[in-house]
Amino acid sequence: MPANIVRHAVILTHPNPRSFNSAIAETYCETVRECGQSVVLRDLYRIGFDPALKADEQPGPMFAMSADVRVEWDAVKGSDMFTLIFPIWFGLPPAMMKGYVDRVVGAGVTPRQIQERDGCGLLRGSNLLSISTSGAPEAWLDEQGQQEALRDVASRYLFRAFAMKTASTLHFGGIVQDLPKRVVDEHLHTVRERTRKLCARLAVEKRDRALPPKISCSEH
Repeated sequence: MPANIVRHAVILTHPNPRSFNSAIAETYCETVRECGQSVVLRDLYRIGFDPALKADEQPGPMFAMSADVRVEWDAVKGSDMFTLIFPIWFGLPPAMMKGYVDRVVGAGVTPRQIQERDGCGLLRGSNLLSISTSGAPEAWLDEQGQQEALRDVASRYLFRAFAMKTASTLHFGGIVQDLPKRVVDEHLHTVRERTRKLCARLAVEKRDRALPPKISCSEH
């Protein structure tokens, strides 16, 4: 793949392949491709990802990366953008998403490295977008302080702990069965517009990094 192509990794966590979360992932990936950028989708339920951390996967001198984790690393490493798409269940992301952070994102990263912001790991220097959904309306979540908690757990912590460049969130509340098509279309339009703006920003950043450094007059 050419070095100047922006690359996105989408991590989807939902057991229903016909869910609204799946529609978000499909819309996001389609929009990225329309913008001329590359995207890889990791649908954790479809690939049967095992979220349970193994004893020898704990960071430290005995750490060993499992074969399935190596597959995930090879699939998403070097991505400029990591987009997490998941529902909120009982106030938290699904266990499978947490397991992906434990086993893949945090593979080999020690607590000391995180505390010292050592900049190691899969997410180093990349960007993060967390797209979440909930059955409860956003106003109710705000009253419970849930929105702020989600931003802290699903975005800000990963951003700080793994030395990422940027982190942002997008949440859709009131996502229930038999959601009117009009509402679905409006939400997916929001996803499409957010993705386009994101792709435009990443393209500029990628282009600017590829430009040769400017030489001042004093250097001649």
